[in-house]
Amino acid sequence: MHDIRFTPEELSTLREHGVVLFANRVIFDAQPPMPQAQIAAVQSLCAGPIPGGLLALWEVTAGGRLDYDLSLEMNGNLEGISWTELFWNGSDGYHDLQGWIDHELELAGEAAQESGEPWSGKLTHLPFGGFEYTDRIYAVVEPGAEHGQIVAWKKGLPPAWTHALHEDSVNTIASDLMGAFAAVHLDEDPLAPTSDYFAGQTLLEYLDDRHEEHGLDLDLMDKLIAFYSRAVVDWRTPLAEGTLRHKPSLARVALRHAIATDDADMVAQLAAAGVGFEGPLQGSALAVDVAVGNDAFAAAAALVRAGAPVAADALGSIDGQIAPELTAALLANGAEPNVAAIVKCAACGAPASAHLIAEACEQAGIDVAPAFVADRDAMLLELETTLAQMQDGKLGHYLGQEGIAERIEHLQAFRL
Repeated sequence: MHDIRFTPEELSTLREHGVVLFANRVIFDAQPPMPQAQIAAVQSLCAGPIPGGLLALWEVTAGGRLDYDLSLEMNGNLEGISWTELFWNGSDGYHDLQGWIDHELELAGEAAQESGEPWSGKLTHLPFGGFEYTDRIYAVVEPGAEHGQIVAWKKGLPPAWTHALHEDSVNTIASDLMGAFAAVHLDEDPLAPTSDYFAGQTLLEYLDDRHEEHGLDLDLMDKLIAFYSRAVVDWRTPLAEGTLRHKPSLARVALRHAIATDDADMVAQLAAAGVGFEGPLQGSALAVDVAVGNDAFAAAAALVRAGAPVAADALGSIDGQIAPELTAALLANGAEPNVAAIVKCAACGAPASAHLIAEACEQAGIDVAPAFVADRDAMLLELETTLAQMQDGKLGHYLGQEGIAERIEHLQAFRL
């Protein structure tokens, strides 16, 4: 990979614009180095020494923001970890280092009191990054074999969040901070994104602002973006070399790209290369679930043709005008029919698929008509309430007012 080096003058200029480099990654909105007195204060609260990697980071910057991808296995799910914040003293809200330390100390004290076990009053895990209250990154500061490890914690969400974690979970990112920074990466080229939301978007907007409003030199900005883009993972080379099947993390990135671009040919190419489609791809969702839920119907059909597993609740992922041929394929390969899926297809403007599912429900012994009326009326009420709140400016929705109104119209017009 092309080596990109910055002169001391360039690094100084970047720092003036709130950008520092650490462990081959870009930190922006970066604070000055952490004062030794603050480091000593944090150290006094820890059960063991602060790991060298974290000290090295704080000698560069007390905190700031990151904009990379990171996925970890948690409780059988493949979870995206939002490590966008590096906490720092004196910040507001969720970025506050001392605030999170106080929170952890309080929780540890309560846990010790409940268990009746003695507690030293010191942290064993030092929180130093994460995202709001849902994701947190810790350095293990307890003496022992795990000292220095970087650990991710993710908050469990209510059962209504399909395919999400439903209980708090933890996993290790790396044995030290340098390894953790190496683990964060870019699944896609931020200059050629495949979706409206992507890693790199926030950084690029930040740099545009520094250029437009604060005079950051365009050539230096482009050089920094080129450096940042070196974190894009390369799955195309191992695919061409026939080794991608031996690299599951890269294979998953390739598969997500095929789904994001709704590329049936790419799915077929991955299948021909021996890439397996088993296991979760996003949360607990299988590849077919992800494709169907993102209206990547060509990719979904290619996955089914390639033998990808179809979950029993796959029809619950429908959120667009799914063709009856794909619906039939899902039903033939393990998807279980249900009345909620009939209603969803009807609302999405896929009446042929709705009728197919209704027929399958009847064959399964489900009394469709009364259940459909109840579920349809419930969805209509929800949609009409949402539309009214949107019109009053009280609510936003990914479908927009026009999309919500269209679903209401589809539901009202549909007949079993």
